[in-house]
Amino acid sequence: MADENTVQLAINTIRTLSMDAVQQAKSGHPGTPMALAPLIYTMWNRVLQYDPQDPIWPNRDRFVLSNGHASMLLWSILHLTKVHAVDADYERLGEPAVTLDDIRRFRQLGSRAPGHPEYRWVSGVETTTGPLGQGVATAVGMAIAQKWLAKRYNRPGFDLFNYNVYAVCGDGCMMEGISSEAASLAGHLGLDNLCWVFDNNHITIEGNTNITFTEDVAARFLAYGWNVLRVGDANDVDRIERALQVFRQTKGRPTFIVLDSHIGYGSPHKQDTSEAHGEPLGEEEVRLTKRSYGWPEDARFFVPDGVYAHFAKGIGARGDAARHQWLALFSAYRNQFPELANEIELMQRRELPKGWDRNLPVFPADPKGLAGREASGKVLNVLAQNIPWVIGGSADLGPSNKTTLTFEGAGHLQASNPGGRNLHFGIREHAMGAIVNGLALSKLRGFGASFFIFIDYARPAVRLSALMELPTLFIFSHDAMGDGEDGPTHQPVEHLASLRAIPGLITLRPGDANEVVEAYRYIMQLRHKPAVLALSRQPLPTLDRSKYAPASGVARGAYVLADAPGGTPEVILIASGSEVILAVQAHEQLLSEGIWSRVVSMPSWELFEHQSREYQDSVLPPEIEARVAVEQASTFGWERYAGSKGRVIGMHTFGASAPLKQLQKKFGFEPEQVVAVAKELLRSRELAPSVEDREGHTAVPVA
Repeated sequence: MADENTVQLAINTIRTLSMDAVQQAKSGHPGTPMALAPLIYTMWNRVLQYDPQDPIWPNRDRFVLSNGHASMLLWSILHLTKVHAVDADYERLGEPAVTLDDIRRFRQLGSRAPGHPEYRWVSGVETTTGPLGQGVATAVGMAIAQKWLAKRYNRPGFDLFNYNVYAVCGDGCMMEGISSEAASLAGHLGLDNLCWVFDNNHITIEGNTNITFTEDVAARFLAYGWNVLRVGDANDVDRIERALQVFRQTKGRPTFIVLDSHIGYGSPHKQDTSEAHGEPLGEEEVRLTKRSYGWPEDARFFVPDGVYAHFAKGIGARGDAARHQWLALFSAYRNQFPELANEIELMQRRELPKGWDRNLPVFPADPKGLAGREASGKVLNVLAQNIPWVIGGSADLGPSNKTTLTFEGAGHLQASNPGGRNLHFGIREHAMGAIVNGLALSKLRGFGASFFIFIDYARPAVRLSALMELPTLFIFSHDAMGDGEDGPTHQPVEHLASLRAIPGLITLRPGDANEVVEAYRYIMQLRHKPAVLALSRQPLPTLDRSKYAPASGVARGAYVLADAPGGTPEVILIASGSEVILAVQAHEQLLSEGIWSRVVSMPSWELFEHQSREYQDSVLPPEIEARVAVEQASTFGWERYAGSKGRVIGMHTFGASAPLKQLQKKFGFEPEQVVAVAKELLRSRELAPSVEDREGHTAVPVA
């Protein structure tokens, strides 16, 4: 054990690096790093099974800084422990993940010490945190993943996956509702590999938490079924270490440690005040605080002699030994269980097994058709059998989403069966999204599902999934007005447009059962992008692909489904999802009247935008200005495809409570309406004023 002076020197190095970085950046949050430096020191240098030379070693302990505004804690420890960088192809680069120069340029462009932890940008960051509560909820997904991996791959004498997941959180994480959802599920599942450490400093931006937050947090977690511990002094590293040892010895329950701390510890005038939370201390206060630590007052970004060596002897030596022991174990495992070892290696590289798309259904033409959700369920069950690490479920809507895995051996993930493939999230969409991210960060192919309207509850996690470039899958049924009688609260209007606005997210709204198949075929090959599937509740006719173009065009985002004789249309009809059949029916009627039209199925704007200009122009020739776009959703954004002289048949109000057919008639989603608008365009050949055709619905020219 190192002497107390060396320990205190290491702790104060974390504190002063944090203070200096925030002061130089003229923005940031110094108080929490000053308070929690002893905790981070203890976790990293005495407890974590983590090798700084290989931060993606599969059996490493996971550390999540959920109160991400305290990011200087992470940048300091990644620097002092000399965590090495890894690139996007999982190559170890042999260079530091965070340099001292990065810390000097904290929060500046190009620095690998950004304002909040950013996964993929900085090696050693296990997940992006910023929106409070997302980190702890994501940690629940990581803990579920470890339990699943251990159940599937561990064998007698081969304890390959036994890592723990640690998350540090603050008052904000505790107040956000997502943490309650996640903690409830973690307690139900008995995740004894999960430890949250709650920084109980009683301070938020507006002041002391007694103005808003006076509940008994410890009692709340006892009610969730957690083991609750308390450390009354955040500076007592020995008590912190003992509490973490109790966590590792506790079985059948996750652990919640209440750590009483003083924000801005050591600052003569700002300790225990909100001023220490979200702004620099000020040059004079920094000097006074350093004096209280016994630190050189004018030294900036100072790492004393012996600090790097101290961490090297601690986490460096311990992590290196643990990783090499694991690698030797895995080598022997590969000899004895080659198929399972191959699965693990494929998973770690985000690759798919051979034959992953075998036996995918091909749906025959059928005028009655199949609901998008029904087709999805059939495809998902095939893929999950072919890819053993596909795991997920629904927010209590599995029977309605058709996301339940029903094949033999799928099982239901519970505390007594951690290897189940069906994960029941309960009515917890907020936590579901973050947990799916945690599964994906653990290299599983996680999916979550609900009704499309409730994407609003999962949206923060979906956005973070796109930001982190994770291959997650979110399956949302009841994508438009198919759930008619439930009324506008259950009828998504603006949701497609809002998802299309998220950079890096692939949104797919397939138009029939075979488009569903091709959507899945594309999604499963993604390695660095999340996807949302928006599926119909009601049956959609399955198109005759001997008459119409093959559904493989889905992979290009939009394709010519049906064309005019000779391929030279007068008008183009563009649609997604349940409106594709309306466009096809209108097309057939127009052809019967001698009007040459083209139908373009456009399940994904994002994929279409990824295509070459040549391909885009072949689908939507610029010279064909007469265009009608049809979608049971907000018209926002459709002008880019309908053009300035085209029309969009869409929603301009919320929906209503009525059977689907009545709603379709009320809002104008009928083939006759598409035909009428197409004819009007061809007659006018120029921009016409908006005309209200039905109450709450307009077939409008697009400016």
